[in-house]
Amino acid sequence: MDGDAILDADKEMGEAREPRRVGFDRERRPGEGTTAEMLLAPERFSCDSPIERLMIRRAIYPGSFDPVTYGHLDVIGRAAKLFDEVIVAILKNPGKSPLFTVEERIDMLRRAVTWPNVSVDAFEGLLVEYAKRKQATVIIRGIRAVSDYEYELQMALMNRRLYPEAETIFMLPGEDYSYISSKLVKEVFSLGGSVSGLVPRFVEQRMREKFKSHAPHVVGGLNPNE
Repeated sequence: MDGDAILDADKEMGEAREPRRVGFDRERRPGEGTTAEMLLAPERFSCDSPIERLMIRRAIYPGSFDPVTYGHLDVIGRAAKLFDEVIVAILKNPGKSPLFTVEERIDMLRRAVTWPNVSVDAFEGLLVEYAKRKQATVIIRGIRAVSDYEYELQMALMNRRLYPEAETIFMLPGEDYSYISSKLVKEVFSLGGSVSGLVPRFVEQRMREKFKSHAPHVVGGLNPNE
């Protein structure tokens, strides 16, 4: 075989080895561009483009927040660093008798939250349905101790079954707040103990006003084992 024949054979083998470019030549849909084009000029493309949906990381931190504690705020602050948007969502649960109304809890949370990418809202019904409406793909749950894990794992697996597109992330509060819960704060306060350093000062003041006007009902309704 002469030199030209060898070169021709090598060329044919090289062409055979070249990987196929699948889907690169299809016609683009309106508002769609290459990844590079969308990164360099995202304003040219629709908000429904895949790259923009991936760029917005929206998380939901659900709970009762009755009342909001420094443990809650610690988790919110950690989440605010990780996600573009964090929605603190208060669950409306008619089966419980909370200390504060939903409106009061929303007001306290909005006053306590200082991060610009954090908003406060309320919802009722299934959390996953609310997450779908808000187009959130992350559910944040705070875990204080091993005793929380079993229940939270059960809920996370059920939420995954109902809404596979969302992931549950367990976050640990700082060591100084790892034992704090709203239930414990209310119990201590109802028995005359100090909750200074466990909740913001204005929350403590509102608790004082609430207990003063509803003391018999509130104290009797607390159960640390609930």
